[in-house]
Formats: sequence, C-alpha cells, structure tokens
Amino acid sequence: MSNQRPEHTGPPELYYNETESSKYASNSHIVKIQTDMAERAIELLALPEDKVGYLLDLGCGSGISGDVITAHGHVWVGLDVSLPMLQINKEDDEDPTKDLILRDMGSGMPFRAGTFDGAISISAIQWLCHANSSDQNPRKRLHRFFQSLYACMGRGTRAVFQFYPENEQQSDLIMSQAMRAGFNGGLVVDFPTSTKAKKVYLVLMTGGVQQLPKALTEESEAAERGQVQNIGRRVFQTGKKGKERIVKGSKAWIDAKRERAQKQGRDVREESKYSGRKRKTKW
Repeated sequence: MSNQRPEHTGPPELYYNETESSKYASNSHIVKIQTDMAERAIELLALPEDKVGYLLDLGCGSGISGDVITAHGHVWVGLDVSLPMLQINKEDDEDPTKDLILRDMGSGMPFRAGTFDGAISISAIQWLCHANSSDQNPRKRLHRFFQSLYACMGRGTRAVFQFYPENEQQSDLIMSQAMRAGFNGGLVVDFPTSTKAKKVYLVLMTGGVQQLPKALTEESEAAERGQVQNIGRRVFQTGKKGKERIVKGSKAWIDAKRERAQKQGRDVREESKYSGRKRKTKW
C-alpha cells in the first residue's frame, strides 16, 4: 500500500509538521532503530580513529543521528527541510558541536569545496525520488544534489546513505545519478535474507576505486555489532580504564563536549547552572 510510505503523501516539509515531528522524536522504537542505523553508517565511513571529523548529516531531522555523531567525538552540520524537526533538534542547545541549516537537499549543497570529512544520511534520500510539483524532476534533483555533495567532500572521503528503496528501479536511479556526479561505490545490504533486519546502505566514495565494506549477516551479527557498540562506549570513558561511563546528557557529559569544542577552537556557550538539568516534558 502506498500510504505506508510517508514520501507518497507529499513533500517532507509538509509531512513533518509540528505534530508528526514531535511524535517521531519521542517514539522510543524509532529512536532505537535510527540510532542503530546511524552507528552503522558511521562505521561504514571508516574515519581515522585519531582524528576529529567534520561531518555532514543530511536529513538530520530531530537530531537522533547527530547525537550519535557527537557521541563519536565528531563535529557536524545538520541539514533538513523540515523547520519543526530542526526546532526540536535545536532544543539541545547545550551541544556546541553542531550547526543546523534549513534547506531542501534537492536544491544542492551550499558549502565550499572540500569542506567535509564525511557525510551520513538516515532515511532521507528516497524523498528526492518523488516530484511534489510540476517543476520538480527527480532525476535532475538527484543529480544536482550529488554533484554539489561531491564538490563539498574532501578527496578520499565517503558518504553513506541508509535508505528504503521502493523497488530496484529506484535504487538504480539513485545510484546512477551518484555515479554520474563523480562518486564510485555501491550498495551494502545488511541481513539480506531477513524481512525485519534487512537494511540498505549506499556507500559512496571520492577518489580512486575502493573495495566496498562487507555487509552484516546473521553469522557476523554478534562480532560486528560488538565492535560498533565498543566504539560507542569508548567515547564515554573518562580516560582511564575501569572508570565509570559518563551518562549522556549529564553535566559531566556536557562539560566534556564543551571542553572538546574549545580545544577545536570553536565558540561555545558559557557554563550555566542549568547545564545538564532535565527539561520539562512537552505535551
């Protein structure tokens, strides 16, 4: 049924209104799935472990994937076409490692050449395959997007897109426009035989031809997922083996992010007595 796919209902800036954005951001099941996919996307970026990356989060939404980027110690720019989603994202104003931009991906990227060390996108690229007005051409919008993305990526970097292809033709359309723009790469399909666990990632590379990462399978799940979880845990350690993990959102966690941003030469908010306090639930 077409109504099972939100991209069939109209443009994302209308679908993700205040009500839908709030439901999306507060749904624990969605948060868990989006977090896991963002972890996998960052793993597929294959970033150097000793470097703080400057990443682009395309279709950043309410900030679920951005939280994962921050947890890995990277700085990021989030781009989304939904103002309500970005407003929810901006509520985490204690995070000095992000910048947010309201923009339609199909209109192209507004960044300087070679700006980013990598890019991820969770559940967003398939929206560009649908025309929501008579002047929109999905093929042209995809090409404009990939061409401008390629330009703002550093050479030898990667962009990873998790998406839900509607059919083989849609996957071919997306990949063909990416390759036409200069990228090389292909699809990595995790758990291809599973109905629920199957996830599709388009791994795009700049520079020379590289071997695609291996997909996860049922047999490799424990080992592979263990590696990803260990990466996530390491960034919360205080620096000495055996010490207790810092809880995300706590004052200590915020202070650690602020210190990291200061070392990177970024402007950060001054420490406040409200840092780390829980906000009241919005209804």
